[in-house]
Amino acid sequence: MSRLGIFVDRKTLASAEQLTALIHCRDVAEGRGHDVDFIFPVDINKIPKMDALFIRARTDPMNVTYVAAQMAAFHGIPVIDDPTSIRICSDKVNMYSHLMKKNVAIPKTIFLSKNDLSVERVASLFDELGTPLIVKEPSTSFSLRVEKVDDISGFFQVARRFIRLSDWIVAQQYIESKYDWRVGVLGGNLLYACKYTIPSVTFKIQASVNGHIVYCGVESIPENAIPPHVVRLGKEAATAVGNGLYGVDIKNNNGDAYVIEVNDNPSLESGEDGCYPDIYEQIVDHLFAL
Repeated sequence: MSRLGIFVDRKTLASAEQLTALIHCRDVAEGRGHDVDFIFPVDINKIPKMDALFIRARTDPMNVTYVAAQMAAFHGIPVIDDPTSIRICSDKVNMYSHLMKKNVAIPKTIFLSKNDLSVERVASLFDELGTPLIVKEPSTSFSLRVEKVDDISGFFQVARRFIRLSDWIVAQQYIESKYDWRVGVLGGNLLYACKYTIPSVTFKIQASVNGHIVYCGVESIPENAIPPHVVRLGKEAATAVGNGLYGVDIKNNNGDAYVIEVNDNPSLESGEDGCYPDIYEQIVDHLFAL
C-alpha cells in the first residue's frame, strides 16, 4: 500500500477552513487506497519513508518546507511543490523572467537594481509604464510588499524600504480591475477556477487597512463560464514554471488578459473548489502517477 505524506505546520492548522481541507485530502487519499501521514517539521525525517509528498505549508527557499521538498526530490519521491517550482515562484524576478522567455502575457515589467535608483531612471519608469505603477519586492507573498505609487517621491519612499530586503525591485504597469481570475493548474491541465473580488478599499486581494486585514471575496466559477483565453493563459503561465500545482492570478481588462502572479502552493480551502469537487482526487492521482 502506498503512503502519502502531507507536510504541515502549526500555521497550516490555524483556521478551521485549512483543517477541514486537510482532513478532506486525507479522506480522499485513504479512499483511494493510500495510507496518509501528517508530517510536521519535527518529523521531517519520515519523508524518505513516503511514496509521495504533498506540502501544505507556506513554501519558501528560506524555510523548512524547501528542505522537505529537497529531501523528497533527493529520494526520488514525487512532491508538490517541487524544489524548482518553489525557487521560481518565491522570487518574482525569476518568475517573471520565466514568463517572459515563454512569451506569456504579463503587464509591462522592469527589473531595477539598487544601482538604478536615480531620479532620472525612476522618472522614465512612469513614461514607460504609466501612472500609477506597481512596485514589488521580489520575495513578497500574500500581497505583502506590493505598493501602488503615483509619483517619483512615492516610488522612492517604497523603494527605500524594499531595497533593504532585496538587491532588486520589480516595477510593473498597473492593470485596473475589480477582480482577479485565479486559474488552478495541475500538470498543465485546468484544476479549478475562481474569481477573487478585490476589496473596494484596496487594489490587492489581501491588505492591511487601518490595522485590519481585509480579504478578497472568493467565487468558484465553472469551466464553461470562464473566458477561454483566460484558461489558455493560465495553462501557458503554469507550464512556463513547471509541471506541478499552481494558482495563476490573471487580470482580464477590456478583453486583454495579463498574468499577475504564478503561485506554487495555492490556497484550496477558501472556496476555490466549489465547482470542482474532485480537486483532491486529481492531486492524489497526479502525485502517484509521477
